[in-house]
Amino acid sequence: MRETKKCIIVDDEPAAHYVLANYIKQNPQLELVFQAYNGIEAMDYLRENKVDLMFLDINMPEISGMELLKIIPTHPKTILTTAYSEFALESYDYGVIDYLLKPIYFPRFLKAVDRFFSTENAKAKEEATVNSISVKVDGYFIDIELDQLLFAQSFGNYVKIYTAKRIYLASITTTEMEKCLPEKNFMRIHKSYIVALDKIEKNEKDFVLIKKEKLPIGITYRRELSDRLKNKENL
Repeated sequence: MRETKKCIIVDDEPAAHYVLANYIKQNPQLELVFQAYNGIEAMDYLRENKVDLMFLDINMPEISGMELLKIIPTHPKTILTTAYSEFALESYDYGVIDYLLKPIYFPRFLKAVDRFFSTENAKAKEEATVNSISVKVDGYFIDIELDQLLFAQSFGNYVKIYTAKRIYLASITTTEMEKCLPEKNFMRIHKSYIVALDKIEKNEKDFVLIKKEKLPIGITYRRELSDRLKNKENL
């Protein structure tokens, strides 16, 4: 069975939300976690939360769907939804995986979702061979071995990366770094912290312990962290 993926709807039309939310509800592999009615709401949510798939309307007031894709440097896989087709070619320059014309029919929706999961399967195969990440430190890109990475801490527009050997201050955001790391081995446990699951020495209600460092666990992450650690123990 496919892993459940988190998705959001970004559209200024309530009717479009109704249709898409109903379609998503019928797909057990998708979980609707947020509904935004303009680009500002979407941007605010994406800054603080990890999302796998975004259903995005193009024609919205203030910030259009295309403008939103240009503003956000790293955004979820996106399926565009619109009544117009003139932006179809341009949209694929921004990693859009499909383009649904309104009114959206359920069979066409399912086809777009299958395309999304196909790209996710390809991503999973790539992650299986990834053993390092490349980050910018002091103006130069360096490779950090994933098996040496203990945890990462948000530091403004930078991230402090703690490894077994030293600490790096990398020019990258926490959200951007999270997207570079294999999901099966790393997890965000707080808005400011990402940890290597196999480096956790102790898991308490409010914190985890890694190399004598107490790292806080955000309330919204406790359940998932507990479940994932139990699953790793059972493997």
